[in-house]
Amino acid sequence: MEVDERIGKEGASLTPAERRVAEVVLTQPQLVAFGTVADLAEASGSGAATVVRLASKLHYDGFTELQAAVQRGLALQLRPAAERIREPAASDSISRHLDLEIDNVASTLRALEVDALDDLVSHIAHSGNSVHLLSGDASLGVSQQWLGDLSALRGNVHLIGGNDVAVRRQVALVEPVDTVIAIDLRRYDRWVVDAVKSCSGRGAWIAAVTDSLLSPLAANADRTFTVAAAGGGPFDSHVGTLALANIVTAGVAARLRAEATHRLDRAEQAWRENGSLTDR
Repeated sequence: MEVDERIGKEGASLTPAERRVAEVVLTQPQLVAFGTVADLAEASGSGAATVVRLASKLHYDGFTELQAAVQRGLALQLRPAAERIREPAASDSISRHLDLEIDNVASTLRALEVDALDDLVSHIAHSGNSVHLLSGDASLGVSQQWLGDLSALRGNVHLIGGNDVAVRRQVALVEPVDTVIAIDLRRYDRWVVDAVKSCSGRGAWIAAVTDSLLSPLAANADRTFTVAAAGGGPFDSHVGTLALANIVTAGVAARLRAEATHRLDRAEQAWRENGSLTDR
């Protein structure tokens, strides 16, 4: 579990002084990674003892272990696929991937707060708005799957994308009552970050699905959902992102049961009448 996820999980138990230290950890990771206890204490206006207590509450064995975790997180952010592909292959690839993907799903869903989930489901299920998905290139596959699932349950679900002209036109048509779900992991597509800022400026409600509370998507989001994305190869894993999308979709289906049932029945009837699907 990453440092920011631990802070999110333990946030309610932190004292005001510990919360100030945690804010510095989230907003100035370089200071934590390459500084000292005294540096962090000074930056947060707290004492050295508070820094040590925070590390303990986050289940680290002192500041040194907290610092090492922050350093690992920074290293991952700065390592593109072109570098990771040069690493030697794991000797037991199946077991390694199994462990990574189980941890991705577990970490993602454990970081999910009930009130945040209910808030996102409510905004997606609202009948008077449109839902817009914004996705970076690497997350596009998951976003298209989510688009199809949500579109089966309700109308007016759109995926914003295309060239600069198309994106600007679609963003310009976003209404203040609409819901925008932005999905991207580090290194973030700049156009997605810019589009989120524009949608926020138009008054839309925004959910960010991203890898960290430090993500630029989170800066303009009403709700941020962090996903674990550790990959066993050169690319990030999107299994955790898909798990999050699945639980949200299930919540929307339950909230819109009558409307969703009617839409699914109509689709099923069309498929049967035209022989669109086959079991053999």
